[in-house]
Amino acid sequence: MSDLALARTALRRFARATNLLLAGRSFRVLGDDGQADALRRVMIACGGRGVAGSPDYVFASAGSTWDRAAQADASVVVDASGTLELPATARPSARDGILEVDDVQVVSAAPSLPARAALPAAAGRIEWASSKMPLTASLAHDLRDDGLVAGRRIAVSMVLEPKTAVLALALRDAGADVAVFAHHYETDDAVARELRDRGVPVFADGSGDAGSDRVLALRLLDTEPQLLLDDGAHVIRLAHRERPTLVEAMLGAAEETTSGIRAVRALGDELRMPVIAVNDAVTKTRFDNRYGTGQSCVFAIADTLEAASAELRVASFDGARVIVIGFGPVGQGVAQFSAALGGHVSVCDIDPRAELEARYAGYETGSAADLVAGADIVISATGVARTVPQDLLELAPDGTVFAVAGGVDDEIEVGRLRAVTDVAAVDDHVETFTFADGRSIAVIDDGGCVNITAGEGNPIEIMDLSFAAQLQAVRALVTASERRVGLFALSVDADREVARRALDTAGGNGHGGCGEGRGSNRDTDNRIQGATA
Repeated sequence: MSDLALARTALRRFARATNLLLAGRSFRVLGDDGQADALRRVMIACGGRGVAGSPDYVFASAGSTWDRAAQADASVVVDASGTLELPATARPSARDGILEVDDVQVVSAAPSLPARAALPAAAGRIEWASSKMPLTASLAHDLRDDGLVAGRRIAVSMVLEPKTAVLALALRDAGADVAVFAHHYETDDAVARELRDRGVPVFADGSGDAGSDRVLALRLLDTEPQLLLDDGAHVIRLAHRERPTLVEAMLGAAEETTSGIRAVRALGDELRMPVIAVNDAVTKTRFDNRYGTGQSCVFAIADTLEAASAELRVASFDGARVIVIGFGPVGQGVAQFSAALGGHVSVCDIDPRAELEARYAGYETGSAADLVAGADIVISATGVARTVPQDLLELAPDGTVFAVAGGVDDEIEVGRLRAVTDVAAVDDHVETFTFADGRSIAVIDDGGCVNITAGEGNPIEIMDLSFAAQLQAVRALVTASERRVGLFALSVDADREVARRALDTAGGNGHGGCGEGRGSNRDTDNRIQGATA
């Protein structure tokens, strides 16, 4: 394995072991050999910042010593080669598989580790995530101190994994009565059990189906929430259809996905509550959609390909012809991380402005039909149903792999594909579809959102940003002077406050120095502002 391949694998092992982010994080690599240089190159390609002192992460390549790693003054030391000898004082951390030495967290990211492994215990994953989510904690404390959610009934409808658990518990500790719902394909049952054990009602069953999901979502609505934090607008729409009286009484909802905002807009004059478009906040869409979804989806695809490499023509991104369909924030992130893992990336988008932007970012562009005809890996990043229809699937070369980043139901027309092909399971995450002419293609997780179905969701720090924006939306809804029906933007002031706190938490400097005062959340204009249209 080349130094670059080793470095790319080590970074994927690190991300899988920790659920932490690479983009925006400061780092230092110990060593001056080929592997150390490769780690620097790949970290920079993923958006990391090389620094000389006090980095977020220190990567110890082969030959590094613990004393030297400890002197780097990082909170996380990554054993990138599996050869770092730790002192006898090393002890387990909250998250299984991670050690601590004098409050420094040590992560083994040796490429020899398996691409996939069972997730650690839920309680430890929740504690680990909580320790990495200072923005959520800070803004929830503000809500508690201001008495804004005490006794309020808040429903959370999101992917149920450790970060969502942290949000639910933070709202509960701020005084709210919180209940949680998730679709079966978005439910980590171990996390659901842990939340129930901590007294939070959870309406979710990972072994369920669409019918049971609907029943559970209605049970969530039967708790008569005053506020709803939604992901995909599934519960917003269900409430309008099945609980219209409740909708009229609610203070409002916050929606955090692109596809969900589209669905709310599609309600048109039928919308009967205030909805804040959290997805459109800068601190959400420019970070969660791009860096969070980009890293988590591409790394999950890479891990899945590696685990199934004996059965697939395409075993990695290295040298693969990668086609990204859609060049919004999600597509931009998918393209960036695909290239960081060694892929030769091309982009297609039906919007000429997006195609032009892709060219300026250095990617080849073309029509979906032309690009897919020469593809090794195709990733849909549109969040639009039937982006990859059957006729496009039929153009792909033998062995092409298809996956969805983010996504909605039927983004790849897998249902129609099943009707015209012979289907075989490669493993729990990959199926092959063989056409009458003998060609076959592979689809990961039935075209589902791959960072959820084959990973642990977006990195912790990214969800901390997104949930901070959600909490700002909660503040705006409960402090609104009047209940105005419509789809509204999160105020610029509220959005900027999230960014200020993020910079403070990361040790940033220089913000607020271009003529803008620092302010505080209590000085922030959190009012529901003009409709987003």
